[in-house]
Formats: sequence, structure tokens, C-alpha cells
Amino acid sequence: MQTFKHEDLDSEILNDLLEEINELYEASEQTLIELEIKPEDNELQRSLFRSIHTIKGDLGMVNFSPLIPLLQHVEDLLDFLRNGNISYTSTMSDLVLLTLDRVKIFVESCINQGEAQYDDQLFKQLVQHISRIKPNNQAQHEKLLAETVLLLDPTLDARPEVNEETMPELDVVDEPVTPTNEVAVPLANVGVTNEMSKEKQTDIIFFRALMEPIEARSMYWAGRGDRIAKMAMLMNKMEGEPIDTEQLLVACYVHDFGMAFMPLSVLHKRDRLEIAEFNLLRSHVYKSSRLLEHLDQWNEARKIVMQHHERCDGSGYPLGLEESDICEGAKLLAILDTFDALTHYRAHDTHRKRPKKRAVIEMNNLPEGQYSKRWLAVFNKAMATLLTK
Repeated sequence: MQTFKHEDLDSEILNDLLEEINELYEASEQTLIELEIKPEDNELQRSLFRSIHTIKGDLGMVNFSPLIPLLQHVEDLLDFLRNGNISYTSTMSDLVLLTLDRVKIFVESCINQGEAQYDDQLFKQLVQHISRIKPNNQAQHEKLLAETVLLLDPTLDARPEVNEETMPELDVVDEPVTPTNEVAVPLANVGVTNEMSKEKQTDIIFFRALMEPIEARSMYWAGRGDRIAKMAMLMNKMEGEPIDTEQLLVACYVHDFGMAFMPLSVLHKRDRLEIAEFNLLRSHVYKSSRLLEHLDQWNEARKIVMQHHERCDGSGYPLGLEESDICEGAKLLAILDTFDALTHYRAHDTHRKRPKKRAVIEMNNLPEGQYSKRWLAVFNKAMATLLTK
């Protein structure tokens, strides 16, 4: 590792630099999400190029020299893209975002410690890989991009995309990696407020505690309820709380309760599920909702649980409801249920854990009608806020 010490720069200059990088980072994320939907949009391609060009120029002005060659080669790659010499792929977005991650860490370290550690050999390898991507070797682009991404983040499985159209629902299938690095998130008082009645406070704490042994039953579920609940509370608040907070909170915790009664041989199956097994897993929505069957104060939560696998275009289950018949809580939960599945390990051979940014992009690239446009827009806004912190 090498150490870079910047010149005696005013802290205000460095903070302004980081602020602009954060703004351009956020803009680049949004551009990449839109590029997944419209990969040949030249204005989006040009916008992405300008963001990287501006960041490189800003770093050059303060002589942050170790980063310049890498950013220059990423800029050259995007120059090919905007001029129509190469085609956009999702792996290219990983390269851009991971490069910007390195830039942010570098600048933040300079601000906080007055210096930054970096791997000069790694930077040279990255430059070498990117420089090999030329307009005349299109067939090699995805392989070269994937290799570069793996250099930036060795934990990321950057294999070519698997066709997932024929796969079962993402929240019940996953990757054959034993998640030894997954740490259970302690159950906290998410969403429980003094304004709630004592009865409802007691119920919510009970449901949360009930999910602890259920999450412990599978090595792939640790912390799932709390993660989803926290995101749901954030999204609902950002939208002005159109969904009853208490009902939504309960639904987040109990929506997969029925999975506790599925054979582990099915939950952890690595091969493709048989039709009977897939239908068995689908039945978890009935089992989960029956937990609330005689608790009239949680009728709306029960409805959310029953509908959280429905899709706006009518392709979901168990009833094939269309958007106008699906409650808002279920529309929100459907998004977070899938996002959590995409970003965590599972059992299925064809599934791979995605970085959060990649998962957001993939979800926005799904066919229209999978999710509510309203809640997907709120989700994008929430993730843009969280991922730039």
C-alpha cells in the first residue's frame, strides 16, 4: 500500500470537493438506473461522461494524482459509449459506481486523516484492464468489464447475467454460499412509539420476538424482518405516511411467518424447484395471514401480508390482483421483499447476492407492471439517500 498526502489545502476546499463528488455520484446513480431502462439514450450516456469528466477535473485541480489515471480510463470508456463505439451493459454500471466508491473513500480519508492509503499496483491493473476495452473487440467487453469489477470488489460475483425469467420468486431462492459473514441484526424498537396504545406496543414487540426463532431456523434469514421494517418506515415517512404505520410494521414482521412451516429441504434446495414445491412455498402467504386471523386490530396488516406477492400487472399470487385492487402497504412491501432477497444469500444455484446499487438498478429494469410506479419512485429516492451517506 502507498500513502498519499495532499498539499496544504484549506479544509473548506476539501469539503466543497467532497460535496460536489457526492452530488455527481448521486446524479450518476440516477443516470445509470435510467440507462438500464434506456441503454441507447445518448443524452444519458453524455450525462454520465460529463459527471466522470468533472470529478476527474476537480481532483486534478487539487493534485489528487493517484486517482487521475483510473478516472481518465473510465472517462475514455464512457467516451466510446457516448460516441456509439461500444454498447452499455449492467456490468459497466458496476465499474462506474465502484470506481466512484474508491474516489469517495480516498477524498474522505484525506479530509479526516490528512492522507489516504491506496494500492498503486491495483490501480495499474485496473487501468490495464479498462484500456483493453476497445470498439474492435466487442465480444470481449463483458469479460473484461467483469474482471475489472472483481478487481474493485472481489466479493462481488460478476458472472454474466443468468436468465431469471423462469426462476421462482426471488424471495425464496438464492445462492449456495454459506453466509458465514451474515450477522443477525438485533431486534430493536423499530417504529414503536409512545403514541401507540399499550396493547399495540405489546403486540408489535411480541410479533418481532416471534420472528427471532423463525429467522434462526434458516441460515439465510438473519435480520430480515428488521431490515425490511426499517426501510418500510423510512419510505412511508418520506411519502407522508399514507399507510398506517402500525399496520405496516406488523406486516413487515409477520409476512414470512408461514415460511417457518416449510421443509428445510425445500427452503434450502439448490436445484430448480418442482412445481409442487414452488406451490407449497407460495402457500406461505395464507399461513402468514392466518396468524392475524382473529386479531381484528390488525386487519389491515393481514391484508398487506395476503397481497405482498401480488403484482400490479396481475401476474402475482395468490389471487392475481391488479394494481387498483392491491393495498398500498402490499405494494410497498413487495418492493422491499424483493430487494432484501436480491441483496442477501439464498440457496438456489442460479441466484447471486447483489450489491445494493446493482439491485436497485435491476429492479428498475424489470418489466413495467411488476411494482407500483409510485412506490418504486419513493424506493429509488430512499436508496439514493442511503447509498450516498
